[in-house]
Amino acid sequence: SEQKKPIIIKKILKLNDALVMREKSHGNDFSYVGIDAILEQMRRKAMKQGFELNIMVVGQSGLGKSTLMNTLFKSKVSRKSAQPNPEERIPKTIEIKSISHDIEEKGVRMKLTVIDTPGFGDQINNENCWQPIMKFINDQYETYLQEEININRKKRIPDSRVHCCIYFIPATGHCLRPLDVEFMRRLSKVVNIVPVIAKADTLTLEERDFFKQTIREELRANGIDVYPQKEFDEDAEDRIINDKIREMIPFAVVGSDQEYQVNGKKILGRKTKWGTIEVENIAHCEFAYLRDLLIRTHMQNIKDITGSIHYETYRVRRLNESNLHLSKPSLKNMWTEASRGEETSPRGALNMFCRICQP
Repeated sequence: SEQKKPIIIKKILKLNDALVMREKSHGNDFSYVGIDAILEQMRRKAMKQGFELNIMVVGQSGLGKSTLMNTLFKSKVSRKSAQPNPEERIPKTIEIKSISHDIEEKGVRMKLTVIDTPGFGDQINNENCWQPIMKFINDQYETYLQEEININRKKRIPDSRVHCCIYFIPATGHCLRPLDVEFMRRLSKVVNIVPVIAKADTLTLEERDFFKQTIREELRANGIDVYPQKEFDEDAEDRIINDKIREMIPFAVVGSDQEYQVNGKKILGRKTKWGTIEVENIAHCEFAYLRDLLIRTHMQNIKDITGSIHYETYRVRRLNESNLHLSKPSLKNMWTEASRGEETSPRGALNMFCRICQP
């Protein structure tokens, strides 16, 4: 506690300085109340708590999923980077593997969890290969739900819900495969899907534009609503911004964690015989647009839609199922058991009710 005193004193002095500055700024304004100070209070609270972001990457082997994640966060955050295994083979069934990192930038802390799906799309028969991924996403919703309905629940529930799924489409230049259509059609109902064309530098600009247009048409034809979903635009301003993003989907991306010097400037890129492909140069690929969407402009919105739409849909369905299970005999049994021993209090009966609601 003695070691913490200088830190606490420093925080108090900093807060006092902020109050003095505010008083100087608005001291002569008779009508000033100070409602705008809530923004600073929210910022301080958010900085203390930190943030959580859970991203799932899905696509067959060799499409650069690990490299793209490392490029997005400019650090070794992918599972393969953190847990290198040179002898790793393609699994016979889909495995779900996740790894978490604590990232800090300019005093902002974030717990990033990257969820990988090795084995997806790598088999001869890929029928129903989306099912383990769907189960994993729903399992995270279920974990969160059970924490919510606990009587003595935690002050802050750990959030393992998948906020975003980046789906990697091979750069064939033709059209979506049946596997792509089936996966996105089913999973877009339970998670925010952001489709990307992997290793887009293998396509010419004309091929890339044609492929993107074809994919957008196929998404519309199959009723696949990827992020940002039109029905969730909050106002006209949101719609204008999101319409521009929807026109760019899927993002044609190139990933690289290799640094090079170009015209005296350090860049991330891929070096070829005919030049260097700059990852963050929008004239070369659309990685910068993807990064801005996921991190700089829409991260909170992605999390909000996960909580208020996808999770809420799951929660309502599960609670409706629980209500159906609560038939009269079940209620009678509950009260019979509650009347025995120590379960006679209202708290005990409520505990019993919560147990019946659990699967």
